[in-house]
Amino acid sequence: MIPKDRLNGPSRGRGTGDNRVGRFERFQRVSVDDGWPDPDDQPPVRTQVRIERPRKIITRNTSPDVLFDRSINPYRGCEHGCIYCFARPTHAYLNMSPGLDFETQLLARPTAPDLLAKELSKKAYAPRPIAIGTNTDPYQPIEKKHEIMRRCLEVLDAFNHPVLITTKGSLVERDLDIIASMAQRNLVRVGITITTLDPQISRVMEPRVPAPKRLLQTIKTVSGAGVPVRVLVSPLVPGLTDDGLEDVLKAASKAGARHATFTLLRLPHEVSPLFQDWLRAHYPNRFSKVMARVREAHGGRDYDPKWGKRMQGEGTHAELIKKRFALACDRLGLETQDADLDCTLFRVPPRPGDQLTLF
Repeated sequence: MIPKDRLNGPSRGRGTGDNRVGRFERFQRVSVDDGWPDPDDQPPVRTQVRIERPRKIITRNTSPDVLFDRSINPYRGCEHGCIYCFARPTHAYLNMSPGLDFETQLLARPTAPDLLAKELSKKAYAPRPIAIGTNTDPYQPIEKKHEIMRRCLEVLDAFNHPVLITTKGSLVERDLDIIASMAQRNLVRVGITITTLDPQISRVMEPRVPAPKRLLQTIKTVSGAGVPVRVLVSPLVPGLTDDGLEDVLKAASKAGARHATFTLLRLPHEVSPLFQDWLRAHYPNRFSKVMARVREAHGGRDYDPKWGKRMQGEGTHAELIKKRFALACDRLGLETQDADLDCTLFRVPPRPGDQLTLF
């Protein structure tokens, strides 16, 4: 594990160098001057992956402001290192830091495909679209080696089970042989997240995410394979990236996206101090403006968890963004609501040794 006292120092190729403890730990740790003049002399922090073997893989939710009631996470933690990621606080449940640990201390779940097949095979199971990528990205860099997402798709394909994929990783192109086949049966939607077209902002805000122009190419490739693509402009950072909303939508539409969604920046728990430290370091002249607009959109707080408000906020600026989004989508012909995926094709495939039916 990364030392807990490695706080606030630079960490090459990472979203943050801050590794303060999570909210459930009893003691706080602080950094001290060790006498070395240049913290840049420290070697880069390497990604470490451990294996987790959960007892079940489908997570259920009853949140009224999301479009799915079940999801899968092939990995815990995310190497993309997005400083704004609302999933960072989940690492606190593992007694790890939502800061640097979240993007360097990862957990892979190689048994996920087998667990998925087992859960889908239960007699009481009723199919509904499964969302993948709603917490941590299934196509983060370590997927190239572990291929857990691909094997989960193979299971869903075999069961004719609908799936909603969300990613900001171009590695999704690798699995188009499965995804395109599922699209022909109306079993899949792919959402590609683009926060900004500004490569400089993207590089420091989401350091291991493919460049914006590369994500546009991913939209073109995936949509060109006959797969419905939604662009997610998420999150919009008021006072920093929100002025580029229409540009992202236009570029994504040109690349082949047919649906669009946006969310406003939200800063739950440990994400707020991490983001504020990052903002002071990289955009100090915009700090006051950004945080004022974030708080305006969340009832005077860094984050308002109320359902129906947490995603898009409230207040004058938030309402203006909603209107801009609606006008841009209307002008570009982008839909904001997806058509339903087909749940009627779901079948449990026969296993070796099963008795075959006559009819």
